[in-house]
Amino acid sequence: MTNLLPQLTAASAEAARVARAVSDDQLSDPTPDTEWDVRTLANHLVLWTSYNFELRARGESVPDDWQQRDFTSEPGWAQAYTEQLDRALAAWSDPAVWEGEVKMGDASMPAAAVAGMILLELVLHGWELAVATGQEFHVPGSAEAATVGLVEEYAEMYRQYQGFAEPLPVAPDATPFDRALALSGRDPEWTAA
Repeated sequence: MTNLLPQLTAASAEAARVARAVSDDQLSDPTPDTEWDVRTLANHLVLWTSYNFELRARGESVPDDWQQRDFTSEPGWAQAYTEQLDRALAAWSDPAVWEGEVKMGDASMPAAAVAGMILLELVLHGWELAVATGQEFHVPGSAEAATVGLVEEYAEMYRQYQGFAEPLPVAPDATPFDRALALSGRDPEWTAA
């Protein structure tokens, strides 16, 4: 895996755009993940794709108490998310970050692998947030291609850790992105009822 900064930048811009369009009255709405409402999904996205992402570049991780933080209850949360994404991307713009290992609990992983995980979070959860709030989700070509490749490569591993559900069937003429969604256990045709 190589430096994914261009793809992360594009996916971050799209996730931030989607977050800024979420209204307070949508926070209790359902999402494609039946266990999460919009608020839970948005909080997950904010925590892991911006704060955690920045801290990982420095070899740190988010404090445990942040996992209970309701970012969406804070005024201007979506704009704050956009600004935090910018800080995270700035941290990862240092080429030295991409050459090292990132501490993950008691182990470590190559920085590029961690960045790939963040790209999947941005795109897959960004898509979920978009469809849950009646928005379109547009991933530029190189970010889409990287996402499809990462889902294909790591789907089985993610399933072992309950990050992905069982794959779903798709139409033969489905787009590569729709196939990646289905492979990750997400229904590309999901809509809020």
